[in-house]
Amino acid sequence: MTTVKQTILVLTLLVYGLTACKHKQTTEIRNDFKKYYDQFNVEGSFVLYNTQADKYVFYNKGQYEQTFSPASTFKICNSLIGLETEVIKDKHFVIQWDNVVRNPVWDKDHDLKTAFANSTVWYYQELARRVGEQSMKYWLDKTNYGNADTSGGIDQFWLTGRLRISPKQQIDFLRRLHDNQLPFSKRSVDIVKDIMITKDTLDYVIRAKTGWGGHGKKDVGWYIGYLETNDNVYYFTNCVQIESEKLNDVNRAISFDNSRTEIVYKIFEELKLTKK
Repeated sequence: MTTVKQTILVLTLLVYGLTACKHKQTTEIRNDFKKYYDQFNVEGSFVLYNTQADKYVFYNKGQYEQTFSPASTFKICNSLIGLETEVIKDKHFVIQWDNVVRNPVWDKDHDLKTAFANSTVWYYQELARRVGEQSMKYWLDKTNYGNADTSGGIDQFWLTGRLRISPKQQIDFLRRLHDNQLPFSKRSVDIVKDIMITKDTLDYVIRAKTGWGGHGKKDVGWYIGYLETNDNVYYFTNCVQIESEKLNDVNRAISFDNSRTEIVYKIFEELKLTKK
């Protein structure tokens, strides 16, 4: 009997060992992705996490743990907090325009869905004011979002304040969002997942958010999210930077704006995750 037990134990350990080896996390460095950043005359970094393969793909891995202002990528978390605190009832919850002229897209009443899609800053500033400083800080701490620093003003901390987040932390947040591991109700998470959809095809769905903020003498652009296929999930972050003085030229500003998303799509096409 002892021999049988020992044999079973050895076999079990062998199977466990083989499984562990099979799922060992791997990393690929793609320095050649620099060509895409060069096309837009920007610096930056890219991260892709392939869930099924347990594999990371990096361009400029040195920025993986470097922190930046989240800018409008914080709208994902801000939406969750607004819903969970019932400041916002659902994706159709309207906040009336304050009549301050900013741009034609923002200058009208918005609901959560349109404010997220158009990155309407004033809507989310009003949302944050209604949530309040104490409650906002509570939820950022509970969510473990970036450095959870809300200093700089309740309606500015993710824009010009001290809130910071790294590509690594963005990926972690997105994974917890997808897996329903954040401290929010399933209802709140499902609503946010719905408004995050930017592309919905027969082969894949992309849920994502852009952001554009400042970082010292540079402007920083984000595009973060995840691509779902029938059998896999790919999480990604693209963080681009350029010297702010270069954006005085309108064409350069437009190019920088486009670089956030276009670099990601070009990489997806090269990796055969999407098609043109």
